[in-house]
Amino acid sequence: MQSSIQLAGHPIHVMLVTFPIALVCATLGADLFYWWSADPFFARVGLWTSGWGFAMGATAALSGTAELLVSRGIRRSAEPWSHAVAAMMLLSVIAANWGLRLFDREGAVLPWGLFLSGLGLVFVGLAGWHGGKLVFEHQIGVSEISD
Repeated sequence: MQSSIQLAGHPIHVMLVTFPIALVCATLGADLFYWWSADPFFARVGLWTSGWGFAMGATAALSGTAELLVSRGIRRSAEPWSHAVAAMMLLSVIAANWGLRLFDREGAVLPWGLFLSGLGLVFVGLAGWHGGKLVFEHQIGVSEISD
């Protein structure tokens, strides 16, 4: 089943999800480096990566929700809804992590920022697993290549 929300034949949701995934990983990395070094630079990096992770996650969520609502064949199955729930939980964790850091970058990292960054990585795995099942098992967002 081809994607309904696409740009030049490329599914927009698939293109956008790479950004919040990378930014959640970068936030966890910044938190670990801050814990190890106590360098305020890494607390500032964590603020920016969590903020942009939330912004790009919200953008990916909008395109994914549009895909889910527009494509009748997609929303009939339970798997897309599992992916959507895991992705919304991830977006909530990213938002909480960013909100925690807005007013006290350094004080927010330990312990709760680091905890939320780790929890975000767990939800990245869950949402990614369910998203991968949609693509590889159910062939959603995949088009046939003609010779």
